[in-house]
Amino acid sequence: MADLPARLAALTQARIGLPRAGQTLNTAASLAFDLAHAQARDAVHAVFDTSALQAAFDLIEVHSAAPDRATYLQRPDLGRQLPAKEAARLVPTGADTAIVVGDGLSATAVARHGVPLIRALLPRIGGVLAPVVAAHQARVALGDAIGAALGVDIVVMLIGERPGLSAPDSLGAYITWQPRPGRQDSERNCVSNIRPPHGLDHETAATRIAWLVQQARALRLTGVALKDESSVTARISQAATPA
Repeated sequence: MADLPARLAALTQARIGLPRAGQTLNTAASLAFDLAHAQARDAVHAVFDTSALQAAFDLIEVHSAAPDRATYLQRPDLGRQLPAKEAARLVPTGADTAIVVGDGLSATAVARHGVPLIRALLPRIGGVLAPVVAAHQARVALGDAIGAALGVDIVVMLIGERPGLSAPDSLGAYITWQPRPGRQDSERNCVSNIRPPHGLDHETAATRIAWLVQQARALRLTGVALKDESSVTARISQAATPA
């Protein structure tokens, strides 16, 4: 069993069986921890570069009520608010679904996974889509105000999640039926840890998100009343397919 820590460490990014030097971590482990901490801090403070989104999609950019990153981090409430001048840029087009991309707490996650995830999602999601919206200094609930301004039934908010010390680039997807300011977190569904190769890959995440969107349309709700059974549905479908 002497090699058990090494075997476990090969299965996860969690810090398991770290080598020691006396009563503390050895130099390599200490430096690796410092690097992970620096990467997490960099992800939180990274600038939201929308150039890749602009090149790939018809894009509208908006800003929350937080004027800068420092204010955004100190005033989470401002990151949930959409100023009137920003809302005026979002014109209803008859679309029923909107995809919003927010920097959240990791613009690094958006830079790495935003475009490939949306590309995987578009063929699956169905409905009539509004232009993709890029939201700066955004919290999850900002998607509710954006969805309401666009007049859509469903908003899919893709947003950088709070970095961990081994996950600076995790992207989350939040699906909300009938978005409007004041919606509670219990009224939305979440698909988290989208970050291949260590988390969900883009195709799997897109399949789960699309399943939730389709169920939301059918049931006219999201949140605690809508359970993610996409994997069950997939297994039943595979079992029913003739060999």
